[in-house]
Amino acid sequence: MVKLVYCLRKKEEVSQEEFHRYWREEHGPLVTSFTKNIDAVKYVQSHTIDTPINQGLIESRGLAAPYDGITEVWWRSEGALTAAMETDEGAAAFQALLNDESGFIDFSQSRVFITKENLIFDTELNIPYDGSPK
Repeated sequence: MVKLVYCLRKKEEVSQEEFHRYWREEHGPLVTSFTKNIDAVKYVQSHTIDTPINQGLIESRGLAAPYDGITEVWWRSEGALTAAMETDEGAAAFQALLNDESGFIDFSQSRVFITKENLIFDTELNIPYDGSPK
């Protein structure tokens, strides 16, 4: 599996409330409507919450302000993603998503990249850390 990770910052003129509402209630269903066209297997939105914990983490590490949220989209393989991008339906879907994102995401302050997960432990699945590289 490969995963697209998209660290989002909202456009300055969009309020926090509107950003989170639009992303969840408008953009989320749009992505969902293209699931088959883009051959994605999983889509998650992680919305940054307002908590003093964030400020403590920032201060203890000297970090910049957090992103407004993170999108994660999974594909079975890099080849599956590439193949989806090369179909007419996939290309049209990716363009429609880009067009929609341009209305609420500040592209110049956001980051996107493809990753491969390396599971270290998962207590919910009872997978302990065993010290070996994955």
